[in-house]
Amino acid sequence: MIEKLLDASIRFRWGVVILTLIISAYGLSELMKLPIDAVPDITNKQVQINTVEPNLGPLDIERLVTFPVETAMAGIPGLESSRSISRNGFSQVTVIFEDHTDLYFARQQVAERLNQAKGTLPEGVEPQMGPVSTGLGEVLMYIVDFAKPGSKAAPKVAGKPGFQPDGSYMTPSGEILTEEVAKLGYLRTVQDWVIRPQLKTVSGVAGIDSIGGYEKQFVVQPDASKLSTYGISFSELAEALERANISVGANFVERGGEAFLVRADGRIRSVDEIGRATVASRGGVPVAVRDVATVQIGGELRTGSASENGKEIVVGTALMLADGNSRVVASAVADRLEEVAKSLPPGITVKSVLDRSQLVDATIGTVEKNLLEGAFLVAIVLFWLLGNIRAAIIATLVIPISFLIMGTGMNLTRTSGNLMSLGALDFGLIVDGSIIIIENCLRRLAERQHHEGRLLSVSERLHEVFEASREMVKPTLYGQAIIFLVFVPLLTFTGVEGKTFSPMAITVMLALAGAFIASLTFVPAMVALLIRGKVAEKEVRAIAWMKERYEPVLKRVIDRPWPWIGAGAGTFAAAGLVFSMLGSEFIPTLGEGNLAMQALRIPSTSLNKSQEMQLQVEKAVASLPEVAFIYSKTGTAEVASDPMPPNASDTFIILKPRETWPEGISTKDDVIERVEKKLEPLVGNAFEISQPIQLRFNELIAGVRGDIAIKLYGDNLEEMGRAAQQVAAVLNTVPGAADVKVEQTAGFPVLDVQFDRDAIARYGLTLQDVSDTVSIALGGREAGIVFEGDRRYDIVVRLDRATRDDLDAVGALPVLLPGEGGARASVPLRELAKFGFSEGLNQVSRENGKRRVVVQANVRGNDLGSFVAEAQEKVAAQVKLPTGSFIEWGGQFENLQAASARLSVVIPIIFAAIFGILFLALGGVRQAIAVYSAIPLALAGGVFSLLLTGLPFSVSAAVGFIVLSGVTVLNGLVVMTSINTRIDAGKPVDMAISEGVMERVRAVLMTGIVPAIGFVPMALATGTGAEVQKPLAIVVIGGLITSTLLTLFVLPAISHLLLRGRHKHHVTGDYGDVDTFGAELPVK
Repeated sequence: MIEKLLDASIRFRWGVVILTLIISAYGLSELMKLPIDAVPDITNKQVQINTVEPNLGPLDIERLVTFPVETAMAGIPGLESSRSISRNGFSQVTVIFEDHTDLYFARQQVAERLNQAKGTLPEGVEPQMGPVSTGLGEVLMYIVDFAKPGSKAAPKVAGKPGFQPDGSYMTPSGEILTEEVAKLGYLRTVQDWVIRPQLKTVSGVAGIDSIGGYEKQFVVQPDASKLSTYGISFSELAEALERANISVGANFVERGGEAFLVRADGRIRSVDEIGRATVASRGGVPVAVRDVATVQIGGELRTGSASENGKEIVVGTALMLADGNSRVVASAVADRLEEVAKSLPPGITVKSVLDRSQLVDATIGTVEKNLLEGAFLVAIVLFWLLGNIRAAIIATLVIPISFLIMGTGMNLTRTSGNLMSLGALDFGLIVDGSIIIIENCLRRLAERQHHEGRLLSVSERLHEVFEASREMVKPTLYGQAIIFLVFVPLLTFTGVEGKTFSPMAITVMLALAGAFIASLTFVPAMVALLIRGKVAEKEVRAIAWMKERYEPVLKRVIDRPWPWIGAGAGTFAAAGLVFSMLGSEFIPTLGEGNLAMQALRIPSTSLNKSQEMQLQVEKAVASLPEVAFIYSKTGTAEVASDPMPPNASDTFIILKPRETWPEGISTKDDVIERVEKKLEPLVGNAFEISQPIQLRFNELIAGVRGDIAIKLYGDNLEEMGRAAQQVAAVLNTVPGAADVKVEQTAGFPVLDVQFDRDAIARYGLTLQDVSDTVSIALGGREAGIVFEGDRRYDIVVRLDRATRDDLDAVGALPVLLPGEGGARASVPLRELAKFGFSEGLNQVSRENGKRRVVVQANVRGNDLGSFVAEAQEKVAAQVKLPTGSFIEWGGQFENLQAASARLSVVIPIIFAAIFGILFLALGGVRQAIAVYSAIPLALAGGVFSLLLTGLPFSVSAAVGFIVLSGVTVLNGLVVMTSINTRIDAGKPVDMAISEGVMERVRAVLMTGIVPAIGFVPMALATGTGAEVQKPLAIVVIGGLITSTLLTLFVLPAISHLLLRGRHKHHVTGDYGDVDTFGAELPVK
């Protein structure tokens, strides 16, 4: 079949070229549609369920909300695991599904289970599913702020919307904002009602998250003594407001043939109308809200805030739909943001602060640069070694053709273009199959010309091209099959490692498939068209020089094989020793160009105090000359996909371009060191420095933010907390430990209100009467909604901050005794309840239905594998776990372990399959063993190159070893095919080895040098993402050097030993000339 394909390609050569152009044009159009991202989205399939109930503490939230929701989720088809956190007033359950589960099916199942679970939850509690997004969903963040008053963007003009000469701000509706809370509230209003609705319409956006400022509320602050005087309770005030704020429809009336809709709209529209609303009537005189309370515009008791460079602002985050194209969505949101900025109220600005498309462009820019430089170097080397510019052009054209075919395949397999999927592409490797065909065509054409003593006719030339291509089909076919096979282990990965490395295998295999098809169709057609006239008989100077010096050495190798085999074995043994000394990590960290830092304070820190401390942090870090700006999110945002307590801040440090950094500051680690030094004087903070995407990935995958997570499971949180502190102390003694911290489960101060049931009964009250007074006075109660066009704002009854924070004033609050109208007696709250302080739970974390406490750490200056090995040994020896508790090690280490375990099973199977292919290709066990022996020495070169460059072993390096195995076997296969041909022709073994190897010197050098050259730009690159590709490139380059030397020096020696005595050729149908394993018997 392949011979017919070759024949058709040469016969209809112009048709093949035109068809190739059409396929390439289609591939180009498909390439333009390819989803692009910086890294593959490795987050698992998960659905988040968030529940807010401000009146419940952590323990009650766990018992009444989290546990029923977790129980309801049990048994959902495709469920893999679940984890949860329960904090004051907030529960989040994360349900993780198997990777093959459809996300929308999973959400439907979760919604059905939540519906069933509603009966088991407290009244009024409404669990909500998080947005249809992933860990890579935060594609763009922007800040909403006031421009500097008096500047060109915000001139101070009296009476016009914008800043006024006295520093206040006038809104377009004429409202004057003087207080900081009111101004921040207006920023939040602009974000929620002007910016967000417009951004939500951008294609690919799942939602817009907001944090910072204050959500506008109409706050009714009761005067407790006036309420008591009029005999009105807190509950009655709230209920009266609800009754005074209604709108009803009364169908329609007909008049003069027209239908008039009846609208009875009694809705409150302003602060003044709230103040005039009637609460009760005393002695025939109405009592209005303003008689018993102060009404003003205020902000809610917020759970999150935001700031930039030491000033409070509002931060918005665009969340991309799962499976979206981050570059396209981020760019579209940024463009829409520019349009929105033009319609904002005077003096208000919006700017993007973290745009994923910039990281994507920088990362893909690095990949593009490496690929283009690699292709250019490959083309130069091809011309240098082939000595024929037209032949070099043909080989080089295979590169774009295979790339465009790959683009089509990536779209079909829904593989995105990113650092990992495009990171292993080596055009030298891709053109290997074409090179050996072109090289053989040149050799045969030159030999035939020399033999005929004239230029060949068209038919003679086409015949030689056909024969030369046919000769190389076998090594090309089997060689490509072997390279295909070595990438199969990557396709067997599951989970995080599968999502990281499977795209890499898919793209390389697609490109190889494209190149293989081109080598059997396009290459012979182009050789038939372009290689005409006189073909040079002489070798190019470099090859001739090499052959001249190599030939005498080859004779010595064949005469005395043992020293060369010994040298090879010694090299491999040394490599084995070196490998045992190398460190290990899952995957090198992608340098994102910016830093992310989490700042933690003690659990009792309030949001306002936490924000105040964070402003100091920002001012300190912003003073560094390499920092462009710094912004933070403190506490929980509205969507709560990343629920942080009020004592935690996510800080984003945006760095200037590297060339503008001060002298002596060249790496990210240098910057981290300087940031840490700036933060040293700021006591009361604990810091963990990472990168924006890395921080979210760690958390979404493992539920923690560190490289390593030690999960301690049990029932007694107090005992688990003590054991976790011991584990943390042990971790700190391991070299490389950084940012070690224990999950804060306790330490949240609680104001306990203990009701005196006897006293309540004596006064004729119910417990609900008293608890309502506490709840409304301190927590507040919603009492209706005010509409302003499309906008809606809550009316809330709540004591003013000064009274709420004064325990004596709270104790003096009157609780009205039962009675009908008029002045009613009251009793102080302190008579009915006692107030006391205690230390309560901060949060309760659970995983798969079991409570857990996490100790987490990052690793710096040490590799992950060595760090964990030492840490596990020390923890096992020094920490005694509470009864019923157990430890699991997770985080990035878990991924490394899973990948290693899978590789240890799959790689032996693959190597056995490679041996099987070699056996089929070469027709004998001995030849297969001879070629197979090349692999260990090639791997040795990769190990030494890692040692010399100081890089640890990682899965990226493992991919390099995989590539290396394939190229090495291909080299050996080309040489052994040539040797076999001569032995089959009846030549003595030593002569067959000598002639076969000499004939293939150029092919060996080309298949060794060209892939190595293709990886050089990757090994030397310094751009964004270069660190992920570097180990792969270093391993391949180092390994190919030793592999080429091995093929030229050790393979002939091994062949001499293994093939001695082989003169007999197997005759089809005669089985007296083969042994049990099918190998040909030596001549007797």
